[in-house]
Amino acid sequence: MTMTDPIADMLTRIRNANHAQFESVRMPGSKLKESLASILEREGFIAGYTVEPNVGKPGTTLEIMMKYAQDRTRTIAGIKRVSKPGLRIYARADGMPRVLGGMGVAVVSTSQGLSPSRRRATPSSSAGPTTSGATARCTACRARWSPTWSRA
Repeated sequence: MTMTDPIADMLTRIRNANHAQFESVRMPGSKLKESLASILEREGFIAGYTVEPNVGKPGTTLEIMMKYAQDRTRTIAGIKRVSKPGLRIYARADGMPRVLGGMGVAVVSTSQGLSPSRRRATPSSSAGPTTSGATARCTACRARWSPTWSRA
């Protein structure tokens, strides 16, 4: 069966595994999903991920290890797809909204690839993905920290 929105499928699998408190979740892999998993790991929302080749089949399998606090409270309080295939959302780099006053992260798609919204470049730097005046598409998600979880 063809999938029209693989990123929404990935976020739904993560959301469901988080709600059911699974240790890990497996899904079909791609470079975009691997990049998104890398950002979620760097920002502290997941414990890690692995990419395994499928034996006898084309493609890869992405396995995401979920992260919970010592008392099994969730590190992801919510995860949401903002820009969808039927309704694309674009935002200027200097007007990117903050997610929960800085406690969350918006993953944006730029000409340089996926980038967390926290990564800001100086207006004089033309190499940065969110330079002033550039337009970014809010492709992936908005994730936010659970109120019971500390970032330290």
